Amino acid sequence: MFRLNQSHSHETHPPSSLISAKAQVSAILQKHSSAIMRGALALVFLWFGALKVAHLSPVTELVADTLAFVPVPSWFAVPALGVFEIVVALALITGRWLRPVLPLLLLHLIGTFLVLALHPDIAFKDGHPLLLTIEGEFVIKNLVLIAGTLVVAVTLPPRRKTAHPADVPSAQQS
Repeated sequence: MFRLNQSHSHETHPPSSLISAKAQVSAILQKHSSAIMRGALALVFLWFGALKVAHLSPVTELVADTLAFVPVPSWFAVPALGVFEIVVALALITGRWLRPVLPLLLLHLIGTFLVLALHPDIAFKDGHPLLLTIEGEFVIKNLVLIAGTLVVAVTLPPRRKTAHPADVPSAQQS
Protein backbone atom coordinates (compact mmCIF):
# COMPACT_ATOMS: atom_id res chain seq x y z
CA MET A 1 0.00 0.00 0.00
CA PHE A 2 1.29 3.46 -0.91
CA ARG A 3 1.82 5.91 1.96
CA LEU A 4 1.93 9.66 1.39
CA ASN A 5 4.31 10.36 4.24
CA GLN A 6 7.03 7.90 3.38
CA SER A 7 10.27 8.28 5.21
CA HIS A 8 13.37 8.97 3.13
CA SER A 9 15.45 6.73 5.35
CA HIS A 10 14.85 3.74 3.05
CA GLU A 11 16.22 5.41 -0.10
CA THR A 12 18.88 3.39 -1.85
CA HIS A 13 22.12 4.94 -2.98
CA PRO A 14 24.61 3.47 -5.41
CA PRO A 15 27.47 1.67 -3.68
CA SER A 16 30.54 3.80 -3.07
CA SER A 17 32.56 1.47 -5.33
CA LEU A 18 30.27 2.37 -8.26
CA ILE A 19 30.63 6.07 -7.53
CA SER A 20 34.41 5.65 -7.30
CA ALA A 21 34.54 3.73 -10.61
CA LYS A 22 32.46 6.41 -12.31
CA ALA A 23 34.81 9.12 -11.01
CA GLN A 24 37.85 7.17 -12.23
CA VAL A 25 36.37 6.65 -15.71
CA SER A 26 35.40 10.31 -15.86
CA ALA A 27 38.93 11.40 -14.90
CA ILE A 28 40.46 9.11 -17.53
CA LEU A 29 38.10 10.38 -20.24
CA GLN A 30 38.75 14.01 -19.32
CA LYS A 31 42.47 13.40 -19.54
CA HIS A 32 42.45 11.39 -22.78
CA SER A 33 39.30 12.40 -24.70
CA SER A 34 41.14 14.81 -26.98
CA ALA A 35 43.70 12.14 -27.90
CA ILE A 36 40.88 9.64 -28.49
CA MET A 37 39.15 12.16 -30.77
CA ARG A 38 42.41 12.81 -32.63
CA GLY A 39 42.89 9.08 -33.11
CA ALA A 40 39.34 8.55 -34.36
CA LEU A 41 39.60 11.46 -36.80
CA ALA A 42 43.02 10.25 -37.95
CA LEU A 43 41.66 6.78 -38.68
CA VAL A 44 38.76 8.20 -40.72
CA PHE A 45 40.94 10.56 -42.76
CA LEU A 46 43.69 8.00 -43.30
CA TRP A 47 41.13 5.48 -44.55
CA PHE A 48 39.18 7.91 -46.75
CA GLY A 49 42.38 9.49 -48.08
CA ALA A 50 43.98 6.16 -48.94
CA LEU A 51 40.85 5.10 -50.84
CA LYS A 52 40.97 8.32 -52.88
CA VAL A 53 44.68 7.94 -53.65
CA ALA A 54 44.16 4.31 -54.68
CA HIS A 55 41.21 5.29 -56.91
CA LEU A 56 38.93 2.99 -54.86
CA SER A 57 36.76 5.55 -53.10
CA PRO A 58 33.01 5.09 -53.54
CA VAL A 59 32.62 8.88 -53.65
CA THR A 60 35.11 9.57 -56.44
CA GLU A 61 32.40 10.40 -58.97
CA LEU A 62 30.47 12.53 -56.47
CA VAL A 63 33.61 14.50 -55.56
CA ALA A 64 34.59 14.90 -59.22
CA ASP A 65 31.09 16.12 -60.17
CA THR A 66 31.01 18.55 -57.24
CA LEU A 67 34.43 19.95 -58.12
CA ALA A 68 33.63 20.28 -61.83
CA PHE A 69 33.89 24.08 -61.52
CA VAL A 70 37.52 23.82 -60.32
CA PRO A 71 39.99 24.19 -63.21
CA VAL A 72 41.83 21.01 -62.24
CA PRO A 73 41.10 17.64 -63.85
CA SER A 74 39.28 15.21 -61.57
CA TRP A 75 41.90 12.50 -62.18
CA PHE A 76 44.26 14.81 -60.27
CA ALA A 77 41.86 16.59 -57.87
CA VAL A 78 40.39 13.51 -56.19
CA PRO A 79 43.73 11.82 -55.39
CA ALA A 80 45.11 15.23 -54.32
CA LEU A 81 42.26 15.48 -51.80
CA GLY A 82 43.23 11.99 -50.67
CA VAL A 83 46.82 13.08 -50.12
CA PHE A 84 45.55 16.06 -48.12
CA GLU A 85 43.41 13.74 -45.98
CA ILE A 86 46.42 11.49 -45.34
CA VAL A 87 48.46 14.55 -44.31
CA VAL A 88 45.63 15.50 -41.95
CA ALA A 89 45.71 11.99 -40.47
CA LEU A 90 49.47 12.17 -39.95
CA ALA A 91 49.16 15.56 -38.25
CA LEU A 92 46.44 14.20 -35.97
CA ILE A 93 48.51 11.10 -35.13
CA THR A 94 51.74 12.97 -34.45
CA GLY A 95 50.22 16.12 -32.96
CA ARG A 96 52.50 18.17 -35.21
CA TRP A 97 51.37 20.96 -37.53
CA LEU A 98 47.83 20.88 -36.10
CA ARG A 99 47.48 24.67 -35.90
CA PRO A 100 47.81 25.19 -39.67
CA VAL A 101 46.18 21.87 -40.63
CA LEU A 102 42.96 22.10 -38.59
CA PRO A 103 41.66 25.32 -40.24
CA LEU A 104 42.35 23.77 -43.66
CA LEU A 105 40.51 20.64 -42.56
CA LEU A 106 37.52 22.74 -41.49
CA LEU A 107 37.46 24.43 -44.90
CA HIS A 108 37.66 21.01 -46.58
CA LEU A 109 34.77 19.67 -44.49
CA ILE A 110 32.64 22.77 -45.03
CA GLY A 111 33.34 22.42 -48.76
CA THR A 112 31.73 18.98 -48.75
CA PHE A 113 28.38 20.69 -48.19
CA LEU A 114 28.61 22.01 -51.76
CA VAL A 115 27.06 18.69 -52.75
CA LEU A 116 23.81 19.77 -51.07
CA ALA A 117 23.72 23.03 -53.03
CA LEU A 118 25.15 21.92 -56.37
CA HIS A 119 23.55 18.47 -56.55
CA PRO A 120 20.34 18.49 -54.49
CA ASP A 121 18.98 15.79 -56.80
CA ILE A 122 21.77 13.49 -55.61
CA ALA A 123 21.60 14.48 -51.91
CA PHE A 124 17.83 14.52 -51.30
CA LYS A 125 15.07 12.06 -52.17
CA ASP A 126 12.47 13.71 -54.40
CA GLY A 127 13.98 17.13 -53.60
CA HIS A 128 12.78 16.94 -49.99
CA PRO A 129 15.44 18.48 -47.69
CA LEU A 130 14.68 16.11 -44.80
CA LEU A 131 14.84 12.94 -46.89
CA LEU A 132 18.50 12.19 -47.43
CA THR A 133 19.97 9.77 -49.93
CA ILE A 134 23.08 7.76 -49.09
CA GLU A 135 25.14 10.57 -50.59
CA GLY A 136 23.26 13.14 -48.54
CA GLU A 137 23.90 11.17 -45.37
CA PHE A 138 27.57 10.92 -46.32
CA VAL A 139 27.73 14.71 -46.46
CA ILE A 140 25.62 15.42 -43.36
CA LYS A 141 27.80 13.13 -41.21
CA ASN A 142 30.55 15.67 -41.78
CA LEU A 143 28.85 17.78 -39.10
CA VAL A 144 30.24 15.24 -36.63
CA LEU A 145 33.71 15.46 -38.20
CA ILE A 146 33.52 19.26 -37.96
CA ALA A 147 32.53 19.01 -34.29
CA GLY A 148 35.39 16.59 -33.63
CA THR A 149 37.85 18.90 -35.39
CA LEU A 150 36.66 21.81 -33.25
CA VAL A 151 37.09 19.72 -30.09
CA VAL A 152 40.67 18.92 -31.09
CA ALA A 153 41.32 22.57 -31.92
CA VAL A 154 40.09 23.95 -28.59
CA THR A 155 41.97 21.34 -26.59
CA LEU A 156 45.36 22.04 -28.16
CA PRO A 157 47.94 22.98 -25.55
CA PRO A 158 48.84 26.65 -25.41
CA ARG A 159 51.56 27.80 -27.74
CA ARG A 160 55.01 27.97 -26.22
CA LYS A 161 56.07 31.54 -25.79
CA THR A 162 59.35 32.40 -27.39
CA ALA A 163 61.17 35.33 -25.98
CA HIS A 164 61.30 38.31 -28.27
CA PRO A 165 64.76 39.95 -28.31
CA ALA A 166 63.24 43.24 -27.13
CA ASP A 167 61.70 41.46 -24.12
CA VAL A 168 64.97 39.87 -22.94
CA PRO A 169 66.92 42.13 -20.62
CA SER A 170 70.42 42.65 -21.92
CA ALA A 171 73.45 42.01 -19.75
CA GLN A 172 74.34 45.68 -20.04
CA GLN A 173 71.17 46.84 -18.27
CA SER A 174 71.39 46.64 -14.50
